[in-house]
Amino acid sequence: MPVASVQPVTDPADERLADYVSLTDVALRSRQEPAKGLYIAESSTVLGRALAAGHRPRSVLLSPRWLPDLERLLASLPADDVVVPVYVAEEPVLEAITGFHVHRGALAAMHRPPLAPVSELLVGARRVAVLEDIVDHTNVGAAFRSAAALGVDAVLVTPRCADPLYRRSVRVSMGTVFQVPWTRIDPWPEGIAVLREAGFVTAAMALSDDAITLDALVADPPERLALVLGAEGHGLKPVTVAESDLVVRIPMAGGVDSLNVAAAAAVAFWATRVQ
Repeated sequence: MPVASVQPVTDPADERLADYVSLTDVALRSRQEPAKGLYIAESSTVLGRALAAGHRPRSVLLSPRWLPDLERLLASLPADDVVVPVYVAEEPVLEAITGFHVHRGALAAMHRPPLAPVSELLVGARRVAVLEDIVDHTNVGAAFRSAAALGVDAVLVTPRCADPLYRRSVRVSMGTVFQVPWTRIDPWPEGIAVLREAGFVTAAMALSDDAITLDALVADPPERLALVLGAEGHGLKPVTVAESDLVVRIPMAGGVDSLNVAAAAAVAFWATRVQ
């Protein structure tokens, strides 16, 4: 197992804590992207799922009461000689370091693994989701949680979509971003042709005069389906809707014409789940 090098910290300005001080997740990602880029995992639950997915910590920052949990997590990993610095600080010091209240008492600066090619994720997949330009990290995390819970085989995110490994996305997903295979599909919407060549029917979730209902899609489901969900507010780009094989809408009542994208994703994933 990795060896925890426990190091008490009392000074928020300690230079060893540079990964956690006044540094956005975007800056972490781009510092040495992609091979040595970082992301922040918050809470022992999220860290456990990241470790189970094969991700490795650069360091851990936590309050004393979370140290036994971390030691159990590290003990569950395969044996190796990696030494993981574990910085232990009281909660007021943690807040001074990070600039926010660390609700779950533990943070880890994780090495960001390289993204797999789209073709690799499509092998054997029957149902994938495409998140187009969704900029709200909460919605991205919620979509991933629904994808994990409802058996979506992979998630593809467009170049302008928010980062699934942003701290808030990871937290909202409850760490399921480490369970569902995902990568960026670039360029987009040219990537629709890649999906089509792999045998996927692309279904754009949008309001359109020629849209079929989700019920109609489920009644005669394609063997391989890519559900395309658009950004908050304006939804999918017109060119994406035009290039997709189908346009699908969720039947609504009560004078409501659409749902929040995370809610729409959950409905579409449940309705099209493989029986």
